[in-house]
Amino acid sequence: MDFVNNTQDLVLPTLRKEGTGVSLVAAVAENGAIGFDNKLLYWLPNDLKHFKALTTGHSIVMGRRTFESLPKGALPNRRNLVLTKNAHFIAPGAEIFPSLGKALDSCNEAEDVFIIGGASVYREALPRAERLCLTVVHDTPTQADAFFPWLNPLDWEAINEVRHDADERHAFAYTFVDFVRRNIKA
Repeated sequence: MDFVNNTQDLVLPTLRKEGTGVSLVAAVAENGAIGFDNKLLYWLPNDLKHFKALTTGHSIVMGRRTFESLPKGALPNRRNLVLTKNAHFIAPGAEIFPSLGKALDSCNEAEDVFIIGGASVYREALPRAERLCLTVVHDTPTQADAFFPWLNPLDWEAINEVRHDADERHAFAYTFVDFVRRNIKA
């Protein structure tokens, strides 16, 4: 995992509270790759179930291209917030915002908000995030044009890690890793 500190021996219970603020959710290859040609790099059924369990009933924030990549449009049972500078963009089942700040301002302070991509939205949201819910895919793809931002290990602490081996439904081994922002005192 070139983009994070090494946490392979860590397995702790999830420390989860409702209303923990902004979380980034992504499936990330070991080299930080997350996509190619506006498509996800991996189809892992358990990752999709994990994503659904995390985000259902909450607000999700995404860029316009991420929204356009969703095969059925807005994701059900979630408040879909789409970022675009195009005031004429139409996104059925979603709310449009011109900036991440305006989208987050529209959310209740006590609710969980999940940032679901793409790369530029992750970069912009990372300084505001309190939690990262990553699926680290144990692969290094050669074709990728979208990458998750590099994580400074001094800023993040892994609090939960669960590894899964490749099997007949999952072409690659993967690890669910939850990170929380460290409280750094100046």
